[in-house]
Amino acid sequence: MTDTTALYCLGIMTNSTTPRRRVLVVGLGISGIATAIRLHKLGWEPVLIERAPERRKGGYFIALFGTGKASAERFGVMETLVDRSSPRMETYEIDRAGRRHKGMNFVDAPGAPRPMLRGDMEHCLFSALPRDVEVRFATVPTRIEQDERGVDVTMTHTKSGTATTERFDLVVGADGMRSTVRRLVFGPHEDFLHPLNYMIAACVLRNPVPGYATHEGLVLAEAGRSAWVFPFANHNPTLLLSYRVEDVAAQFRGRPIESLREAYGPEKAGPVLSHLLDEFETADEYLFDSTNHVRMPSWHKGRVVLVGDSAWCLTLYSGMGASTGLAGGELLGNMLEKYPDDMERALSRWEEKLRPFIEDTQRDSLKARALFTPANEAQRIIRGATIRLMGNRLTGPIVKKVMRDRDLKAKMVDIVVQ
Repeated sequence: MTDTTALYCLGIMTNSTTPRRRVLVVGLGISGIATAIRLHKLGWEPVLIERAPERRKGGYFIALFGTGKASAERFGVMETLVDRSSPRMETYEIDRAGRRHKGMNFVDAPGAPRPMLRGDMEHCLFSALPRDVEVRFATVPTRIEQDERGVDVTMTHTKSGTATTERFDLVVGADGMRSTVRRLVFGPHEDFLHPLNYMIAACVLRNPVPGYATHEGLVLAEAGRSAWVFPFANHNPTLLLSYRVEDVAAQFRGRPIESLREAYGPEKAGPVLSHLLDEFETADEYLFDSTNHVRMPSWHKGRVVLVGDSAWCLTLYSGMGASTGLAGGELLGNMLEKYPDDMERALSRWEEKLRPFIEDTQRDSLKARALFTPANEAQRIIRGATIRLMGNRLTGPIVKKVMRDRDLKAKMVDIVVQ
């Protein structure tokens, strides 16, 4: 069988004179890899570029809700995705003095979210990439110009400084909250980033928390600040610190650990919080950033489209970043398949179907933030009472049903097929 005949059998070419359409996907995260897989299945030729010099591994805690599970099943990665949950998991609500009482396990939340590391999902998707998909590391777009027929992209290698310009039929920006594609095509970050005035810090713990087993999680929730330790069945726990600020810029003027110690002072930290701050200070890799929603009047312009955090950034408080990244990439491919000869219509229909769900989820994330980090003492008291009711044998099922019906129903929607 000739190469051309093989391509016919795979449905990749319509005829021997029709070249495969090229798509540049910027960003090797969940959204980017998912989009590349879906478009490759349609017969497109994806080129993936990533700013980092190599593929990232590990990462902090994420969860996959029903919306993401549905897409992950269709991508064929659910079976290979490592299961980080365990019936042994316990979570405790604690204070600085070390007092504890049983809290709610994240995996027991309504909707049965599947806990994992960001790297777990990225690894499964990367393994599912067809071998003929080109991946270029240490590469960033530095110029994007388009016309009705295509997009000319200048890409620069960050180590050598070498720049090349290539032409694509479509460019997908999946390069995160501070997207370079968005800045080059749509405008400066300030036009689209809406600060929530909260900071987050995350890392993997190298040493167990004194007094706690590795399968035990904990939550220290105070007015305006919190510390979460997420346990896993077969991996070191991960830490999430979240706190409210008035001056976001000031948090970046010194070392992250200095901002954290100030934010969690001036009270004595106590043994657990002291350990967590020390762990963050000595971590080989960590995340330290402000939280923002990305809000845009349109996620596409001509032949350039944004997906995932580049377009909407739901923040970790929503728990839906991975799920919408998967579903958004899959749905984009579906619309391009439905309207193969009308790029504008395909991108417009994709956005029309997806935007109501995303905007609802952004609004819900502001409510969910009170669970992660209560803004004030009143929210802290309400949060504590809710946790206790959920943990009660009699009231727990009722509270969980109310939460499921009110707050979590949307997280289960299969937005690709609805």
